[in-house]
Amino acid sequence: MKDRLLPPGYPFSQSSLQDYVDCPRRFELRYVLRQAWPAVQAQPVTEHERHIWRGLAFHRLAHQHTLGISTEELTAAVSDSDLGRWWQAYLAHPPDRLPSGLRLAEVALFTHVQPHPTGDSYRLLAKYDLIAADSAQVVIVDWKTDQRRPSSEALARRLQSRVYPFVIVEAGASLCRMAALRAGQVTMIYWFADYPSQIERIGYEETQHQANRRYLLELMAEIAGHGIGDFPLTQDERRCRFCVYRSLCDRGTAAGDLSEVDESSAASGWADPDVDLEQVAETAY
Repeated sequence: MKDRLLPPGYPFSQSSLQDYVDCPRRFELRYVLRQAWPAVQAQPVTEHERHIWRGLAFHRLAHQHTLGISTEELTAAVSDSDLGRWWQAYLAHPPDRLPSGLRLAEVALFTHVQPHPTGDSYRLLAKYDLIAADSAQVVIVDWKTDQRRPSSEALARRLQSRVYPFVIVEAGASLCRMAALRAGQVTMIYWFADYPSQIERIGYEETQHQANRRYLLELMAEIAGHGIGDFPLTQDERRCRFCVYRSLCDRGTAAGDLSEVDESSAASGWADPDVDLEQVAETAY
């Protein structure tokens, strides 16, 4: 019998599931073995680090703005030119058609899932940049600072586009101050700091919700069924260019060029701030 790799209650997220879909070996190294990163993710290193910093700083600005801190105060605190450009784009081109009621920023929510009726249950977690809701609808907004805008098809394939609506329908009614929440009431928006007028709006419906339930349960059951050493390398070596574990897998030692990020690498949200699952409060709604 294989040793149990994932304890009951293990928290899956869109990031961890996307890692598995992109490369099962990356999931094993990162989440099972907790391997330290042996390589930089992209070159030039300083530019890449500044891009990550700007992304985090932009999320903080949007969060603080939602909390009610004045635009003038936040604008005065911005000294980086690229961050300032993103911030002005946010102010000039905010997502439209948002419900006028509740606003919740940087909220973590999880639901319990059980791939097999007699097996272990796990948690599926989502951390939302912004939730806007009223009595009739819920809109999920995700701020993106990708250097290139992925296509609609690539965005639809992201695990985030499955996980975020699924979790909020399963566990978000109370959070959104609704007696019940149906899939058809949920919309997801991707807003791009470098492409503020090219918002991606993804609707949701019950048939998608049930399809997502089947897919996510099967995916988690597949992951939980692996033993150490059972996680294969991706066959798409384009994904290895921006993977911090590439040298461990003999998939190259040089980091990919930041200017060459394309949909194959951006689809996994490689440049997005990640969720630290161990820092998320043990709260379900």
